[in-house]
Amino acid sequence: MTGIILSGGKNIRMGTNKAFLKVGGERLIDRTSRIFKELFDEVMLVTNSPLDYIDHNCVIATDIIKDKGAMGGLYTGLFFTSGEHAFISACDMPFLNKAFIMHMMECVHGYDIVVPRSADGLQPLHAIYSKRCIPSIKKVIAADNLKITSFYRGLKILEITEDIIKSFDPEAKMFINVNTRSDLEHISS
Repeated sequence: MTGIILSGGKNIRMGTNKAFLKVGGERLIDRTSRIFKELFDEVMLVTNSPLDYIDHNCVIATDIIKDKGAMGGLYTGLFFTSGEHAFISACDMPFLNKAFIMHMMECVHGYDIVVPRSADGLQPLHAIYSKRCIPSIKKVIAADNLKITSFYRGLKILEITEDIIKSFDPEAKMFINVNTRSDLEHISS
């Protein structure tokens, strides 16, 4: 399985590249890369600024279809992945849980999508996708429908339930992402 880190955002709310923000003295991109390298044979970074990540020992890909946000990054990552499945995560999630990701990986057989459903709803940027999703993703991109879950219909989906999520993450931190300075201050305090 491939681990794909999406780091192509425009960072409008933050005003700087979120991947290079530090949490607990470590850059977000370094935290994510470290966990991914422990879990996956192949680690891929999808970004529109590849020279910023030249120091990372991973596959770097740029969007095949430009200006389509996370959906474009997901499409690109799945297109270039060498395996049948890939775990996708945004670069700005400082509390990824290795044991929970391993649990998701163990559940993947027979499914096109394995996605957690927390109290806040589906977590599509912390999910596993199969290459079988590519045609559906391409179709919704062509329609300019960029909501990540818009291509889910008709695919075999396993939703990881809240009770299982809580058994791995009782403090409900796993899906937190850093979008603003306020978010960063909140998790750093």
